[in-house]
Amino acid sequence: MSLGITEILLILVVIILLFGGKRIPEIARALGRASYEYKKAKNVIQKEAQEIKNAIEETG
Repeated sequence: MSLGITEILLILVVIILLFGGKRIPEIARALGRASYEYKKAKNVIQKEAQEIKNAIEETG
């Protein structure tokens, strides 16, 4: 399920109404940082899982 342009525009309008135009850059930065941290943590977990899998394959 993906969002269409209409849904995205509606979400943006609601955000502007709720938070006001002045806080949107601050919110966007916070969302960007959160997205970066999520991706970074996901990559660390995937790397550790791969290392464990490789260690199991080597010993087993």
